[in-house]
Amino acid sequence: MKYIKQFLIIIFISFLGEILNRLIPLPIPASIYGIVIMFLCLMLGIVKLADVKETGAFLIEIMPVMFIPAAVGLIDSFEILRPSLLAYITITVITTIVVMAAAGTVTQLIIRKAAKKEERDDG
Repeated sequence: MKYIKQFLIIIFISFLGEILNRLIPLPIPASIYGIVIMFLCLMLGIVKLADVKETGAFLIEIMPVMFIPAAVGLIDSFEILRPSLLAYITITVITTIVVMAAAGTVTQLIIRKAAKKEERDDG
């Protein structure tokens, strides 16, 4: 029963994201609205981490399975994509490098900030 409750909380917040997507005329995916709502609910204590932790971990574990339909769709649409394949590959490589660099930079900044805080607390 605990997992059903956790899943319903996640689905409800996703549904709120869908509603915001329909109401606000911005080109922002509903999933982003849902993530922001979940973040705010967790930060404000409206939803406790324990209320969604196990189901969230399960959904993250099965996430690769969710990419199978998209991959099949790409394979099925290969003839349509073929004329622009070089552009798609180029964009994919460039954005992957940019995302890796940004994630690495942010991670390094957080590690340095934590180390400085630890030095101040120790010293």
